[in-house]
Amino acid sequence: MQLNIQSLPFIHSSAIEVPEESLLSLPEKVLQFGTGVLLRGLPDYYIDQANKRGIFNGRVVVVKSTSKDNTDSFSKQNGLYTTLIKGIAEGKQIDKKIINAAISRVLNAGDDWTKVLFFATSPELAIIISNTTEVGISLLKETIFSNPPKSFPAKLLAVLWERYKNFDGDFEKGLVIIPTELVSDNGKLLKSILNELAIFNQLDEAFIHWLNNANDFCNSLVDRIVPGKLSLEKKSQEEALLGYQDELMILCEPYSLWAIESSHKKTREILSFAEPNPTVKVVGDINLFKELKLRLLNGTHSFSCALAIFCGFETVIQAMQEKHFKQFVQKLMLEEIKPLIISETILEQNAQIFAEQVIDRFSNENIEHKWINISMQYSSKMAIRNVPLFFKNSAMDRELPKCMMLGFAAYLLFMKTEKDENGLYYRTIENKTYLVNDEKAELLYHYWFGKNTFEAVTDILNDNSLWGKNLHEIEGFNKKTVDLIESLQRNSVLENLKTLLD
Repeated sequence: MQLNIQSLPFIHSSAIEVPEESLLSLPEKVLQFGTGVLLRGLPDYYIDQANKRGIFNGRVVVVKSTSKDNTDSFSKQNGLYTTLIKGIAEGKQIDKKIINAAISRVLNAGDDWTKVLFFATSPELAIIISNTTEVGISLLKETIFSNPPKSFPAKLLAVLWERYKNFDGDFEKGLVIIPTELVSDNGKLLKSILNELAIFNQLDEAFIHWLNNANDFCNSLVDRIVPGKLSLEKKSQEEALLGYQDELMILCEPYSLWAIESSHKKTREILSFAEPNPTVKVVGDINLFKELKLRLLNGTHSFSCALAIFCGFETVIQAMQEKHFKQFVQKLMLEEIKPLIISETILEQNAQIFAEQVIDRFSNENIEHKWINISMQYSSKMAIRNVPLFFKNSAMDRELPKCMMLGFAAYLLFMKTEKDENGLYYRTIENKTYLVNDEKAELLYHYWFGKNTFEAVTDILNDNSLWGKNLHEIEGFNKKTVDLIESLQRNSVLENLKTLLD
């Protein structure tokens, strides 16, 4: 039995949340650029949950812009798909299954662009959401009158232009626009790009005024691990339990957060799906959530990554199942990073709760988060997420943080690479070779090449282009880094962790 509208009455399992058929006729209020699992596992999840409680009462029209795959699965299943929520929350195992009915239809930008523009003129349309990858929010100077335009910003501008013309510039017909791409100040950036494109396309000043004042471009932050498709084995197991086939099934962790930055009362009213979903935060400033995620979640990943790879752990859950590694992560977050981010806006309790949630998330056996993927663009991640913490620690006259220093030393040792004939950089550890995907790999290769540890580390720490500052400014940093790298070369990572924890 295939999951679709016709099969809904025959799904009787008490283990799954099945939508009422009436939800499938709700008006279309959202235009969403992207069919990816993150959008289906986060914004569309929140909308579906609100609809099932009689709040928001709107569905999503999705625009698929990529040529990869087609929309047949969405058509075959009437936009329905199963969301599996598995993992740990507050120390308890979660296993929840939901049929999501938020998506009404999926349009292919290449074939259905006139339908997209027609929906732009709908009085019911109130919200535009996007997730087009970080590259998606970038300026490509092109006409918006192509069928369709190439870039996401040009597509969005075409939609807004069509809406503006249809409603004669009515300010009441402006939209709430929420990009979810992982770019800092994504709403502000998208708005600036649209302004440049409007000028490039010689659109009139009245439209540009409407663009900037009738629409609310919201910065946002999304946080939920939603892996890609389930393996065939796991998918078959779930389908056997559910009693139907689902080509669009996705898996999510229990934790979720969507922080949306807006101070407009009207926007809060439009985003009514936030009301029954406490982890949707519509607030005037999302920096608190950005800082918590950047330092405690992302920063912990970066400090732990090389250590885990040197240990031979492939995934985060494998590392967390080793007693000493888990203790290291806990000490790193709670004793070293947390005190550095406490401020007037981030209270001790905020940071403590978030850190405990991170431990639960790292310990989720259902999520296969690979360390080698976390290591991508390792140098820029270390510079943005972690190096500022060292300077903050120094400014507070605290001793060099042991866990942070060990994680940083392991990163530098991981970046001691070899270069192949194709100009690619590799790191070999215990007879296993890893491709190092890092734009700074060539620079660090040259710093290490033909030098001893002290010489290489001294040069690396002295390079302001890597860190934005000179790490030699921190007293004892150079010597401690050299000592730790030499210790990692003499003894295993686990022996180093045991020594540190003792």
